[in-house]
Amino acid sequence: MTLFLARRAAQAVVVMLLVSLIVFVLLHLLPGGTARAVLGPRASAAQLRSFDHEYGLDKPILEQFGIWLSQLLHGNLGYSYKLNQSVASLIAEKLPKTLVLNLLALVVSVVVAIPIGVGQAVRRNSVFDYSATFLGFVFYSTPVFFLSLMLVLWFSLDLGWFPAQAPQASTVSGILAEPSGLVLPVASLVLLQVSLFTRYLRSAVLDNLVQDYVRTAYAKGASRTRVVYRHVLRNSLIPMVTILGLSLPILLAGSLVTEQVFNYPGMGLLFYQEAVVADYPTLLGITLVVGIATVVGNLLADVGYALLDPRVRYA
Repeated sequence: MTLFLARRAAQAVVVMLLVSLIVFVLLHLLPGGTARAVLGPRASAAQLRSFDHEYGLDKPILEQFGIWLSQLLHGNLGYSYKLNQSVASLIAEKLPKTLVLNLLALVVSVVVAIPIGVGQAVRRNSVFDYSATFLGFVFYSTPVFFLSLMLVLWFSLDLGWFPAQAPQASTVSGILAEPSGLVLPVASLVLLQVSLFTRYLRSAVLDNLVQDYVRTAYAKGASRTRVVYRHVLRNSLIPMVTILGLSLPILLAGSLVTEQVFNYPGMGLLFYQEAVVADYPTLLGITLVVGIATVVGNLLADVGYALLDPRVRYA
């Protein structure tokens, strides 16, 4: 296991370097450029050249990437052109809020998806199974922005149950102090995740219900509830571990839209705002965090496989 983790860590470093290089090049190929976005449309050609020279944007792209990578190795993610603040401090300020939103959504999704997925498998081809499948396909195929807007329209504007805007506190404790403002942002993420989790869990439970160990457990006199939740569910959670691991970057990416719609002061909203003004250092810093989340999510999924299934061995 130690050798496996070391090998995966080395692979993760290579992946992160390649992702950073590709994103760096693509960002600098966007039309308009940072100087025009920051200084505005009335900036003169001399002002644009001065801005590019001051921040090293007039150098070759690979040389710029080398400078950025050298600073990264020293713990420096750069400086925001627009916000006049270090990228590290911006991420440190926004990331905890995004993590709160996504972890809440992930926990609620798992708690809701497990009984639904198991119930669909146990009551296969029933009205409940068909209804849950239909709703799952509807929510999974609905764009996040449209679903978020519909939640605001129905539950905020029409019914007035929840505020249309997420909590605007500057701290995590302040955000948690306004739970009503978190309901709609969390719900928009939960509805998408539950529809995904239930499909995988239903399929896994169905595969396990026909295994020999299930018939043996019934032959020993075990009740249906004990067999399903004590034996079948444990083995059915193995493929769910992969989905949970991969859902970490998916949630972070999906929250970009959710945070924008609900004006949630997290990393997704920051990414959107800085993308408008082509703030390359901030965009690269956030992309690096999402990339790390992807690598960590995959690693956690592999470790979870080994813990849940003793047959899994890593050389």
